[in-house]
Formats: sequence, C-alpha cells, structure tokens
Amino acid sequence: MSHLVEIQDPADARLADYVQLREVNLRRLLEEEHGLFIAEGDKVIRRAAETGYEPRSFLLAPRWLDSLQDVLDKWPDKPVYVVSEELAEQVTGFHVHRGALASYKRRAAVPLSDLLTDDVRRIAIFDDIVDHTNVGAGFRAAAALGVGLVLVTPTCADPLYRRSIKVSMGTVFQVPWTRLEDWPGDLRLLQEHGYVAAAMALADDSITLDELADRKDGKLALIFGTEGHGLKPHVLEQADLTVRIPMAGGVDSLNVASSAAVAFYATRR
Repeated sequence: MSHLVEIQDPADARLADYVQLREVNLRRLLEEEHGLFIAEGDKVIRRAAETGYEPRSFLLAPRWLDSLQDVLDKWPDKPVYVVSEELAEQVTGFHVHRGALASYKRRAAVPLSDLLTDDVRRIAIFDDIVDHTNVGAGFRAAAALGVGLVLVTPTCADPLYRRSIKVSMGTVFQVPWTRLEDWPGDLRLLQEHGYVAAAMALADDSITLDELADRKDGKLALIFGTEGHGLKPHVLEQADLTVRIPMAGGVDSLNVASSAAVAFYATRR
C-alpha cells in the first residue's frame, strides 16, 4: 500500500520539492542541486514512471489516488502527499494542472560517446535555446518523427524543467538525450562517427531542406539555433552544410520548434 500523508498546511516542510515552482531561476538551482525534476499531470507522471525514473514523492488531489494507484503501488515506500487543489496552488504558486504533481530523481548524465550507437541515424542538436516551451516542443517533435538522439548545448534550457516536460507531454523521458560539455567541439566526434552536421540557418551558401533530404545521408545531425539570433558563426563554420527551409508569403523564418518538426519530417526514412 502507498504511504498516504494528508497535509493541510502549505508551509509543511515535507512539501519543499514543490514550493514556488514559478521561480524559474530558483527552481533550476534547486532541481540541479538536489537532483530532482517535477512532473505535472497524470499522464506525465505515468510516463516518467513507465520509463524507469524513481520518484521522491507525489503531491496529489484525492481524485487521482485511484487512477494512479498502479504507479503508487510500484513505490510503496515513497510518500504520497494528499492535498486539496487549492492548497497545491498555494504551495506551488500556480494553478496545478488537474491537481497532480510528482517529484522524481534525475539520472546521471550519459557520456556522448556511449549514446552514438549504430541504430542512431538522426540526431537533433538544440543550441542555446532559452525558452523551455521550445525545448519541450522540440523533444515532442523528435519523439514523434523518429529522431534517435537529442543533444543540448551547455547554454540550452533544461529539458527536465517543469515547463519543458509538460509541453513535451513527457516525451523527454523516452528520447535519449544528454547535455554536451564541449561545444561546438563535440561536432568533431559526431563527424568522426560518420554524421553529416547540417546547420539550420539562413546563409548565402545554404542548400534547401529538399536538397538535404534528396542526399539521403546515412547519418545526420541537425543543428538548431537560439530564438532570434540563430546559430553563431563558429558553429556554422564547423558544420558540413548549412540548410534553409524555403519560405513563401514574405516570411523569413519559422519558430525554432516548428523548424525542427519540419526538418525531422523531411529527413525521415
């Protein structure tokens, strides 16, 4: 049986993992320091459990106890804090999606070299993307369109921040990913493993996405830059190709997550 704990005081110290989730910078430091992340919503909580993440605790409105009972039963030693939806909002600082949250333990980062297996044919690299919504949407597109690995650069937003996870609908748990330590130096390792590094950017020497797809490269690493400024010159210099998506109607570019989805679809096998 699950360890149910009814709580009525929003200042209860046992709820520390969930306090003021709106504070992005504070939460990022807390989550990295304590090695945790927050899953919001019953579907995301379930997806995290199904992909093997270990919970620290659950924060649930009473109505979720029955539907999530199978998840809770897998971890009978983990506390389940039962609160009203109003109290959950007081604790977290925002309207909790359907009154269901869970705190999970982060996993140790996997070295890039260990992730470059023969079955990984396409890689997405998100460089310096600072908006958590875009990161989550990029992961969702990668999962839906068969991208085998996602890499985020040192300055990219956290894929395991609550907003990223929510927008990704938990697909961030199912797509292998890691944070690069040497960027853009790590491109050399990818190229040594046979990946063609294709930087998505507007440039005079760029080829179209259709031309890239027609090449049918056996291994491909698609690189997407930050909102607004795109990829830096030293990244473009190290890439093998620069690729653009042809536009109509006087539009010069797409949102980075939309660009990623288009590129993933065009280069699918």
